[in-house]
Amino acid sequence: MAKKKKRRFKAKVILVFDLILILLAVGIGYYFLMASKMQVDKSGDSSLVMNDLDSKDMKGYRNIAIFGVDSRDNSLKSSTHSDTIVVVSINNKTKDVKLASIYRDTYSLIPNGDNKFDKINAAYFKGGYPLALNTINMNFDLDVKEFVTVNFDAVCKVIDLLGGISLDITPEELKYVNGYTKELNKINKTNVGKLKAAGTQVVNGTHATAYARIRYTKGDDFKRAERQRIVIQKIFEKAKKADLKTLNSILNEILPKIYTNIDSVEMLSLAKDIMSYNIVDQTGFPYEKRAFTYHRVSYVFPVDLTANVIKLHEYLFGTTDYAPTDKVKEISAKLKEITDNN
Repeated sequence: MAKKKKRRFKAKVILVFDLILILLAVGIGYYFLMASKMQVDKSGDSSLVMNDLDSKDMKGYRNIAIFGVDSRDNSLKSSTHSDTIVVVSINNKTKDVKLASIYRDTYSLIPNGDNKFDKINAAYFKGGYPLALNTINMNFDLDVKEFVTVNFDAVCKVIDLLGGISLDITPEELKYVNGYTKELNKINKTNVGKLKAAGTQVVNGTHATAYARIRYTKGDDFKRAERQRIVIQKIFEKAKKADLKTLNSILNEILPKIYTNIDSVEMLSLAKDIMSYNIVDQTGFPYEKRAFTYHRVSYVFPVDLTANVIKLHEYLFGTTDYAPTDKVKEISAKLKEITDNN
């Protein structure tokens, strides 16, 4: 009798174990089915380059570039400017996340055939994600090899599915939110009404995206980059609190609108720790800067690029003795020549 009970108990344990395996297999299979909807492109990975880095300070960190493209037809690839450029740095051990948005008008060396200087957001336009990542890496001594590109429609939809996010809209910002809302309605074929009043309030996806696009207030593009980081942080905080049904709806909606070189396996490795991540700080880059017109175009110039890069590495990786590469010093000397004469 005791042996029969033991066999029945063992059979139940095996059955439960089999059910768990089946559920895991179904769950993983479902995830990969969902992830297959992403526009994954690794064609430019072999052309990614970095400076001759002593990158011990970057070990233990995963650095991903987020590009928000300013496309009137919501396209995601090259021939569109990346008006949002955010380096997301993840500490693999602590799961702490830091955001550094690079001002889109930053005067940078674009390492394509002619190696000319231009606004950094032009790199994506000229050469898609490989040239955009190479420009970030070369000018700032980074090792960013992964990217995620999103457009206006994707950001609007995610925020709507999350039930909106809370923003503090100033009276000065209100008119611009409503102006950009009208433009986003045309792009996304929506009919979202105006925001009626300023103040702290829960706003929908269109109003939040419009807020993130404002650059015509005090602080200009620097303030816009800050608004973009605020929206990213608010989305992240809201998503961490969302239930599975909401997250599933977001995945269904957002994945076909994502363009990336992160494949399903790597995306799964990121997703499994999503609840452990915490955005602990955010900043704009370059830190010390000057904005002025050069050759009849308005640019942002780092004041001493080498000093800015040292500070960036300290911010992202906690490095206190980083020595910029010769390439950064070369670019810095060129920028100093321009700023000293303007």
